Amino acid sequence: MILNTRDQDDSMILVTGLSGFTGRHLAERLRARGARVVGLSNSGQGEGEIACDLTDAVAVRNVIAELRPTHVAHLVAISFVGHGNPRAFYDVNVFGTLNLLEALAALPKLPRKILITSSANIYGSPSVEVIDESVCPAPVNHYACSKLAMEHMVHTWFDRLPIVMTRPFNYTGVGQDEKFLIPKIVSHFRRRAPFIELGNLDVSRDFSDVRDVVAIYTALLLDAPEAVGQTFNICSGRAYSLRNILQMVEDIGEHPIEVRINPSFVRANELPRLLGSNALLRQHTGLAPQIPFRETLRWMLQTNATSGVNN
Repeated sequence: MILNTRDQDDSMILVTGLSGFTGRHLAERLRARGARVVGLSNSGQGEGEIACDLTDAVAVRNVIAELRPTHVAHLVAISFVGHGNPRAFYDVNVFGTLNLLEALAALPKLPRKILITSSANIYGSPSVEVIDESVCPAPVNHYACSKLAMEHMVHTWFDRLPIVMTRPFNYTGVGQDEKFLIPKIVSHFRRRAPFIELGNLDVSRDFSDVRDVVAIYTALLLDAPEAVGQTFNICSGRAYSLRNILQMVEDIGEHPIEVRINPSFVRANELPRLLGSNALLRQHTGLAPQIPFRETLRWMLQTNATSGVNN
């Protein structure tokens, strides 16, 4: 059953993955702008969500035909690199996106803007110090390969749909699953665990705060008309090693922790450093992540510790 989401002349934003980590933060930001937001998920059990499997082309077309969204933020993806089923990366990330675009293109009135999220993982480990959008992709795992394949497919729709695509680098915040690195570290410090098992401490990543990321997504979706047809890095332009991050969390949490290196956590194709340029994003929107990463870590430690918030 489709939700009664809007009056005839009202705009409505569809967010795939609404109940996920990024989706919840994005929905909060969009609603603060006065937007009406609905979502798609396999279960349809989250607030404002409709049950729809994106890999089912018929179901997607039927739901989209009834919703007729004016804007779309496509966040759904299998994003955990260690996911155990390689085929699922392509089923969801490539063909799920294709099903969505075909359904949107079939509407009698096209959406005003469609935001598609890819990933900076497509760059692999290039030889340049700072990665901008002109760097040739060289993915090294199934997640990144599926995102690059998705990008190539999405580009074939640029002349038919008002699409803007993003390549977010690493970002984190309150509510991210503990199978991801930063929430895992924060959880250990919050529980005052005596030790933590990690892999390579010297890998460096460009981290942003999810609140900055969804602010940029909102601007790209609702503002910045010149962004259509463009692909943007979403990054802070600052890289932090895992060793640096551990020290920051230890300082904030005032709790020493023993770090044990688990060889099974060290990936053979681990990227040693990933640092992005946000110059193109700033040129078109005037925006870039601003929240210092230490403040992101403090937010994660203090919010969870004091209120149990998980949104």
